Amino acid sequence: MAEQSDVFGVELRRLRTAAGLSLAVLAAQVHYSKGYLGKIETGFKQPGVDLARRCDAVLGAGGRLAALVDQPSPASPLAAVAADGDGEVWVMSMAPDGSSWMVPMPRRDAIATGAASLLGLTLGAPRAASASAAHDGTLAAFRSLFAEVRKLGQTTSPSVVLPMVTVHTHTLRGMANGAPTPVREELLGLAARYSEYAGWMAQEAGDDRAAMWWTRNAVEMGAAAGDTEMATYSLIRQALITLYRDDAAGTVDLAQQAQAAPGTSPRVQGLAALREAQGHALACDYDACRRALDRAAVLLARAGTADGMVMGSGSVSGADLNSLVEAWCLHDLGQSRQAADVFDRQLALVPGSAHRTHARFGARRALAYASAGDIDHASELTAKVLDAVDLVDSATVRQDLRQLARLLGRERKQAAVSEVYPRLNAALRSQLH
Repeated sequence: MAEQSDVFGVELRRLRTAAGLSLAVLAAQVHYSKGYLGKIETGFKQPGVDLARRCDAVLGAGGRLAALVDQPSPASPLAAVAADGDGEVWVMSMAPDGSSWMVPMPRRDAIATGAASLLGLTLGAPRAASASAAHDGTLAAFRSLFAEVRKLGQTTSPSVVLPMVTVHTHTLRGMANGAPTPVREELLGLAARYSEYAGWMAQEAGDDRAAMWWTRNAVEMGAAAGDTEMATYSLIRQALITLYRDDAAGTVDLAQQAQAAPGTSPRVQGLAALREAQGHALACDYDACRRALDRAAVLLARAGTADGMVMGSGSVSGADLNSLVEAWCLHDLGQSRQAADVFDRQLALVPGSAHRTHARFGARRALAYASAGDIDHASELTAKVLDAVDLVDSATVRQDLRQLARLLGRERKQAAVSEVYPRLNAALRSQLH
């Protein structure tokens, strides 16, 4: 680690000198103290990736500094899927107080305990749907329920949503068993959408293993329904997991695989291009990020609304998803002031009831303002984000809150920070219990 600090410090000093910037000027532009940067350049302090990205942006280093910072090697989500094995089911349990949880169980043990259905429920096998099911309102009712569940996912925690999604997925799959082929495919296709949404909620709950299990089952049901695109979308889900693990290369690779899959609709290709852009931004590759964003804009403009049911987190109400992801990328590229401006415009278009969207992108907006040196406004925005987080509970948002706590923690003497900082810390501590 000491060797890494020395190499980084030497390169930082070289780039700074070549740019004609004094240590004080660079410190002001990246919003770190002159003394801290001095210790980085002399190797007495280890650099963090946040500082490296900011210096990359100011010095036009194209990610060279960020590449010198060691980061933990992320575990592959593909390995997590393989570890589940074909003989595993997930069992949902419920306590008398209404709280619920899911745990993996070998299928043999599930049979022994009477929890032998796909999702570990002991509700009995739902009756197979008849040929009239597609026309008597059954499918329409489940589609309507799915839309309502997605709305509920914007306003409450995954622990509330997951039990409902579990039951609906189980019911649809059970109805599909023995149903005539056209009806069976429609039921399984809808069950796959429910299962994919459960994967996102599981990730929001902080359980990546469960997220990939649900996604894998969505792929299997989608394939049985003739929906090969679900398998492609699963790559985007995996890329979201690698993104939150700061694995830039893994995110880009998975997103590019999704775009290269044959028969992929413009919408899914566009969502994959957005994820690729986020991966390039993590690597501080501005040009590749911009190319991916431009490609996504073209694809999503071609998609239209007839490309099938929206999956997972691939939509936002009111705002332009492409612009929100662009702001996300600008922040990771060290252009936080520009990112903050885009976030301001787009989040103003999101309905106040979309609490999960406001929490997810609002946390990034607060980070952008803090990184741009506007600590007072960042603190004000943090308070609003915490209001939303209290309602929806999101493991992915908490990752940004931890970074925000580190940034604001350096400014605790400021009145605005001292007011919100205890609440921010309390929100993060509450998730440890």
